[in-house]
Amino acid sequence: MKQFISFVIKEARHILRDKRTMLILFGMPTVMMLIFGFAISTDVKNVRTVVVTSQMDVQTQTAVDRLRASEYFNMTATVGTPREAELLIRRQKADLAVVFGKDYATHHNDVQFIVDGADPNMAQQWSNYARQVIADTQVAPVSLKMLYNPQMRSAYNFVPAIMGMLLMLVCAMMTSVSIVREKERGTMEVLLVSPVRPLMVIVAKAVPYLAMAFLILVVILLMARYVLGVPLAGSLLWILVVSVIYILLALSLGLLISDVARTQLAALLLSAMVLLMPVVMLSGMMFPVESMPTVLQWVSAVVPPRYYIEAMRKLMIMGVGIGEVAREVGVLSGMTVVLLWVALAKFNNRLE
Repeated sequence: MKQFISFVIKEARHILRDKRTMLILFGMPTVMMLIFGFAISTDVKNVRTVVVTSQMDVQTQTAVDRLRASEYFNMTATVGTPREAELLIRRQKADLAVVFGKDYATHHNDVQFIVDGADPNMAQQWSNYARQVIADTQVAPVSLKMLYNPQMRSAYNFVPAIMGMLLMLVCAMMTSVSIVREKERGTMEVLLVSPVRPLMVIVAKAVPYLAMAFLILVVILLMARYVLGVPLAGSLLWILVVSVIYILLALSLGLLISDVARTQLAALLLSAMVLLMPVVMLSGMMFPVESMPTVLQWVSAVVPPRYYIEAMRKLMIMGVGIGEVAREVGVLSGMTVVLLWVALAKFNNRLE
């Protein structure tokens, strides 16, 4: 046991002495949290809006005033015909045109939206927001109750996704590179012929990264709560438990990559190809899985971050209990057992 602890301390010292590794471990999560939390945002703000109306009666003026007072829209012009508004949009001087019909005062549904559809998702959001603001001026307004995210802030959606991406990349990539680096330098053979069993050597190299990943998780949660204002509505204990299972899965995947790769560059490229693209594109981080083609939905079913991100969104944002994420936890636990078994079996085969 003393020898095992000595190996863990040795590996921890290597990590702490390597400034580049420490920069990746703690610099990347901090920067990405700030970028996704503040710079990359799908929040609707300052939409350049044109009003189209042939007469400004009381009802129309009330609707226009509400649009102007809203933080979502920036009124840029008032024109008389839809053609003029369309020309402004084509010239990139407006994003949205709200066309009030002649009978709007008596028929409140006589409203048309002309939207810049270059970005279909944002165009849909702009029209929905404008429709809601205008509906509030009518005699029978449409009632909208937004659960879990009343301010409709994109950080609520991005933070659990960033957690899934960062923990997977940091744990898997750094573990695989660490082990492959020992192979390149020829020190792995020295470690394997030491009195400590080879399996214990690998576990000892993974333990410091497990501790670092847990520390990174704490940093991310603190930034999410106190910098980005994202609530931790669920049990912090269960958030940590599910995250530890996910970290173990990522470490197992890193160990499997190290069994395949022969060089650090190969380990980095393999980590990027196997982890980065699927995590971003197929995990539900950026795009809803339900909106993907059926084939890609099948592929996403074997992407571990998908289940972790779903679990974190439920635990952190919705505040549900562990029973509501039993499916996600079960899948992550099963993947962890399978990946760890395959990685250790492959490593033992190589030793033989």
